[in-house]
Amino acid sequence: MEIALRAALLRWLRNGPAPLDQLTAVEEEAPARATAPWLAIAASASTDWSTKDRAGREIRLAVELHLRGSEPESDAALVRAVAARIEDLPRQHSGFHLTTVRFLRARSERRSHNQRATLIEYRIRCLQQ
Repeated sequence: MEIALRAALLRWLRNGPAPLDQLTAVEEEAPARATAPWLAIAASASTDWSTKDRAGREIRLAVELHLRGSEPESDAALVRAVAARIEDLPRQHSGFHLTTVRFLRARSERRSHNQRATLIEYRIRCLQQ
């Protein structure tokens, strides 16, 4: 379910409305070549969340948004849009459905050469259909 969820999330984020259309790349890992702003799945891990009659997974997933700029406030709209899009991920998918999508934490940092990064983490619980 973890791999299928990652694929579904990438498709969902790639087809997002403005301001997500500003992203130059939405990838499963850091793109080899991309200019900011871009988004990638930084990591995911899953544990068993099965019931008596269905397989399930609790998936911890982190996405990292890379931006360029000297003012943190300039990142806010895009960070909010990414978070809102993840939280609006459709619940029904081929082979599984999501029971919960919960924000866990976020961390922002300024990096060298006027670059910024925001890591956003979620807990997503899925059950097999």
